[in-house]
Amino acid sequence: MDRENESFVTTFILTGIPHTPKLGTPLFGIFLVIYALTLVGNLLILLVIKMDSHLRTPMYYFLANLSFIDMWFSTVTVPKILMGLLSPDGGAISFHSCVAQLYFFHCLGSTECFLYTVMSYDCYLAITYPLRYATMMSGKACALLAGGTWLSGAIHSAAQAVLTFRLPYCGPNQIEYYLCDAPSILKLACANTSVNETVIFVNIGVVASGCCFLIFLSYMTIVLAILKIRTAEGRLKAFQTCASHCIVVLCFFVPGLIIYLRPGSKHVMDRIITIFQTIITPMLNPLVYTLRNKEVKMALIRLKDWENFV
Repeated sequence: MDRENESFVTTFILTGIPHTPKLGTPLFGIFLVIYALTLVGNLLILLVIKMDSHLRTPMYYFLANLSFIDMWFSTVTVPKILMGLLSPDGGAISFHSCVAQLYFFHCLGSTECFLYTVMSYDCYLAITYPLRYATMMSGKACALLAGGTWLSGAIHSAAQAVLTFRLPYCGPNQIEYYLCDAPSILKLACANTSVNETVIFVNIGVVASGCCFLIFLSYMTIVLAILKIRTAEGRLKAFQTCASHCIVVLCFFVPGLIIYLRPGSKHVMDRIITIFQTIITPMLNPLVYTLRNKEVKMALIRLKDWENFV
């Protein structure tokens, strides 16, 4: 094709979530409530961890990072979905905004992926090396691990954005999805995308499978260590320490693996599964960690009495 005669896309159209016109308003209300609960829940977690001296430990340091990520991870997608449900033109998104959405979606998503791995490692050290744990997970070590997750996420997402948007897009401009994600955008490229699809698939696959393997390895070691604890009370406390983390890891990784291991699928269920990962999971994390964590529940109670805070 003569590149001088190409007309490059300046605006994309997100088709959004499949629904009938009658469901537009109810869906708007549902997603608005979910988004509000996500922000309030994660902000509350951040506030409690910041103000309660009892929660100044590595576990809650990483949990604060997770809550911060979840707030922005949801913000990258939900407001645009709400706009699409309110107005027929709400699905329009500029080229540069699409680039930004893809970058931050993958940056926050991959950072969360790496953070879950670090949290499993933290749990492994706490259970396996209780006497040396405080030394091994010093403040400096926690900061380096958390910083490493953010840096890795930024590099990973930059690779995704560059691979996706280095190609020409000359029409059509309708993205069959509710957000700007690489697999959906590549279908609109005016060039051969086989190399890009392979590299992106391998890139995401290596990150996801690598994190899953390390998390699985950590928890296999943790289970073996817990089984060696002599008292039933000790075993129960150890299991409860890591149970919440296991729940949110499954909620995050399972939908992602289903989507990205089937990049060519166009089934409507794929969008529903992705919605669970990108919208529902960030709301569930605060609930899981507060309802299943006695220390956080006690901290919430102490939050009512400001004199108990340092």
